[in-house]
Amino acid sequence: MSFDLYCEIYPEVADRHPVKEEQWQDWFATWEKYLASEQVIVDGEYELSLAITDDATIQQLNLQYRQQDRPTDVLSFASLESEVPEIPVDEDDYVEPTYLGDIIISQTTAIRQAQERGHSLTYELAWLAAHGLLHLLGWDHPDDESLEAMLKQQDLMLNLILL
Repeated sequence: MSFDLYCEIYPEVADRHPVKEEQWQDWFATWEKYLASEQVIVDGEYELSLAITDDATIQQLNLQYRQQDRPTDVLSFASLESEVPEIPVDEDDYVEPTYLGDIIISQTTAIRQAQERGHSLTYELAWLAAHGLLHLLGWDHPDDESLEAMLKQQDLMLNLILL
């Protein structure tokens, strides 16, 4: 079982980005083990991408895909229609990894939010990545109750990486 994470730090923010790619890999591996133990995902191979960009880039994407002409903190583009499917496990057959989708984070907005909330940029980036991952796995927050459940799950995930 594994998450194959493809991580891209855009040049516009790379000089101020506090998280090394290996750290991102470790965090997502930890989250994957936890989510599998909680039966949020099934044993299998998964792929996803993470891009860290700036406000101008995420604003373009937000306008193009959500008709919102403003920057946002995180966008998730799930490749699955619904929940993560059961993956057949047969040791003799190769099973193509399930592509979960893309998480895009604006480091510019993350810096602003970290300052407003009184915590580190590293914490804010991890919080946004966990939020984005949950969206890829089918979580949503159309009402206060579902938002509260999602935030609780994020807190559990962040506690696992001890930020």
